[in-house]
Amino acid sequence: MQGLTEQLSDFIANARHRPVPDALLDRVRNGFIDTVGVMLAGQDEPVVQVVRAFVAARPASSQEARVLMGATRTAARDAALINATAGHALDYDDVGLMGHPSVVLVPALLAEGERLHASGAALLRAYLVGYEVWAELIGRDQARHHDKGWHPTAVFGVMAVASAVAALRGLKAGPCRHALGIAASMASGLIANFGSMTKPFHAGQAAAHGIDAVNLAQAGMTAAPDALEHHAGYLAALSPSGQVDRGPMAVDAARPLRFAATGLTVKKYPMCFATHRVLDAMLDLVRAHDLRPDQVQTVRATVGVTQATMLRNHLPRTGLEAKFSLEFAVAAALVARKVGLAELSDAFVLRPDVQALFPCVQIVTTDTLCPSEPTLALSDRVVIETTNSACFDSGEIFETRGGMAAPLTLEDLKIKFMDCTARLGTAGQTGLFERLVRFDALHDVNTLLPD
Repeated sequence: MQGLTEQLSDFIANARHRPVPDALLDRVRNGFIDTVGVMLAGQDEPVVQVVRAFVAARPASSQEARVLMGATRTAARDAALINATAGHALDYDDVGLMGHPSVVLVPALLAEGERLHASGAALLRAYLVGYEVWAELIGRDQARHHDKGWHPTAVFGVMAVASAVAALRGLKAGPCRHALGIAASMASGLIANFGSMTKPFHAGQAAAHGIDAVNLAQAGMTAAPDALEHHAGYLAALSPSGQVDRGPMAVDAARPLRFAATGLTVKKYPMCFATHRVLDAMLDLVRAHDLRPDQVQTVRATVGVTQATMLRNHLPRTGLEAKFSLEFAVAAALVARKVGLAELSDAFVLRPDVQALFPCVQIVTTDTLCPSEPTLALSDRVVIETTNSACFDSGEIFETRGGMAAPLTLEDLKIKFMDCTARLGTAGQTGLFERLVRFDALHDVNTLLPD
């Protein structure tokens, strides 16, 4: 019987022969649109400048792919490193599979697609391969990776990128198997670094290392044939308590792709996803009851244990810290009645009226689990008590706007894209958005932007 590593290698090698419903490709396309937008929005963040300088200081490399959709070109793996870091720098990128699939897959595939002169449709299909491998691996562990200190975007993202790039290149099963084994030894990323520059770098590192793994496999580097399922392999290392399934996959050719069931959630707010249901509820309550900050006595927010672990910054002083602060999410909703890129600035975070609200926020945790997104509780809840003893209760909140149950429309996506790409000017924004909407019709992704 084949082991897991070998089974996944066969899946990657044979991906081009499997039909994919157009509806799924449309949803993947939306992930490309959103990722390009947030990537351009994050290009001036300090972490991106650090990574660009790091790449520029090395000996000149080949000019294979664009950096941040501009005129500068570099090696595909370096373009992926910079672009994925930028895409995650604002924490505005989409979520799924307990992490951020598109921010590692899209920059890596765009860079590789430019190098190979691949079509848009080929990139969409390769994305699905990477997503499925991520879904297969993360679904085998019953313990939450965030609670163990692992950032899924990094430790599973590198496996997804290696799989997607191998599929895009049309590798046979043998090199795919080596690429998976090499990528497994490159998997890393710690929750402790949330709220610092290193967190977005996790995405860049995963995108670059995924390409590195395929490059090394094609150059002749070997890896263990059971690197994923071995008792001292990838899955076991990520699950020290042993609560992980290391057995082979159940063979079911008729099983639909996991993307059809789980898909992506496109973020409405440039903050950690753990805050989003609370933000939805806060904004609804503030608008419905016309609440002012000086009217609020306390805000009690009930979230999951894992959510509370990620939201570690209780007294943020910078926009970066505020992305991982439930106190800031509540305060911004009350003060600005919106939470967009303007609110995630150091100046806004340091406003006295924002800082004054932090002590009013009480965080209550529940150990229930959302079946589709286990980093979240089954439901969140917000209760606002005012200075005149009124009480406003959101009730249980099960869904996130932008998710599978309430997806953003193409017009919603365009509004976010235009906000993220304002520096391009209206004509540049509109042209790029329209080409991305027709992404699957591009015969060569190099035509996405004019030279």
